[in-house]
Amino acid sequence: MLRWYILRRIVLLIPTLLLVSFFIFSIVRLLPGDVVAIMIAEQGYADDEAELRKTLGLDKPLVIQYVMYMKNVFKGDLGKSLWSGKPVTEELARRLPTTLRLGLMALFWTILMGVPIGVLSAIYQDRWSDYLLRSAAIGGLSIPGFWIATLLLVFGAIWFRWVPPMDYVAFSEDPLKSLSQLVAPSFILSIALSAGIMRMTRTMMLEVMKEDYIRTARAKGLAGWVVVVRHALKNALIPVLSIMGLQIAVLIGGTVIMESIFVLPGMGKYLIDAISWRDYPAIQGINLFICTWIISINLIVDLLYGLFDPRIRYR
Repeated sequence: MLRWYILRRIVLLIPTLLLVSFFIFSIVRLLPGDVVAIMIAEQGYADDEAELRKTLGLDKPLVIQYVMYMKNVFKGDLGKSLWSGKPVTEELARRLPTTLRLGLMALFWTILMGVPIGVLSAIYQDRWSDYLLRSAAIGGLSIPGFWIATLLLVFGAIWFRWVPPMDYVAFSEDPLKSLSQLVAPSFILSIALSAGIMRMTRTMMLEVMKEDYIRTARAKGLAGWVVVVRHALKNALIPVLSIMGLQIAVLIGGTVIMESIFVLPGMGKYLIDAISWRDYPAIQGINLFICTWIISINLIVDLLYGLFDPRIRYR
């Protein structure tokens, strides 16, 4: 049954990705500023705009361009950059590890802070510690991450004569130093995410702690931490998983901002540069990859429900 469920979900992904790809393909061409005009102004191309447009394949109708693009996508070719001429797939392969490490580290901080703090807040409900933790969560949700990152750079330099290292070191050269460069941006990126996880964990823990089987476990003399961790937390995490799946999109969007602020050569920085130069193939390839990534992770989250709740069956 699980196999058929996964197969059906994968089949349903195809029309979703086609719609997303057409939307992205169309909207990037609506951005102010034409790439041909920019090329003529920046690099001194000949004034024959029609010839340059034909060379770049931009002279055909939009639908024809899209069909030709998707034919190449199904072959694993996301096109070549209009500026550098390098294949987009190669650029993504080179930059993806940096973004993955940043996202995974942010996810680590999110779980490390959000779940335990949510559990503690539920256990000590309506005490001063609960009010303090809930206020911190509201602050984390309210304060933009880019503002915190800017304050860190500005006041860190003014007050402490310190700024995070901006000269990126490749993971293959020095793994420890490379990972240390991701600590600050990943932690800032996780603040808002962990605040949302904390609030959901607290809410679900309060609901679960009122259930009859929790009272029965306590009546049997089980230790308090056993009741909380083995019985209450496992059932409370199912809605938390749903929130995590939805926050993946927020996490990926946050990497774009953090990579730009901390000058990290990841996919987010590549996307910002591509938008600035109206590099259509790069913008399309990055967004298509990100959409596929988000949809796939949400499928994985759906499959994880069965591990936390044996009552869930896939049909």
